[in-house]
Amino acid sequence: MNHLLVSYPKLTSPCHCLNIRRASRAVTQFYETVLEPSDLKVTQYSLLRNLELVEPVTISELAKTMRIDRTTLNRNMKPLIDVGLIAVNSGDDPRSKHVVLTEAGRISLLKAGTLWCVAQASLKEYMGEAELATLEVLLSKLEALIP
Repeated sequence: MNHLLVSYPKLTSPCHCLNIRRASRAVTQFYETVLEPSDLKVTQYSLLRNLELVEPVTISELAKTMRIDRTTLNRNMKPLIDVGLIAVNSGDDPRSKHVVLTEAGRISLLKAGTLWCVAQASLKEYMGEAELATLEVLLSKLEALIP
């Protein structure tokens, strides 16, 4: 993280939305770099981790848990289904489908989890515990802009 000393702070924009989007892209890139050896993107890791917590679950329930729309969830699930990390099975009702982790998905999640912990610790070290706690409160407040 020594490169951070050279590039921090960045010039901000007068647009709060742009500043937040830039920060989001930077954090995403950081996590993607750390997760690279796992062959998972941060969005895929998040989907697998959320699924692990609530499986078996319908697609609608998983989308609600992750606070994303079904279309985005379906698009994000497709590559994970294709490589056999998750499966979609028939539910109790013929119209419902349940999403579950496969054994390969559990193994992949375990490997990626170790890398994710490295990213988490690095971000905590960079931000500092107090600033990171404040950031989490502020992000939660921003997320509450829409119900």
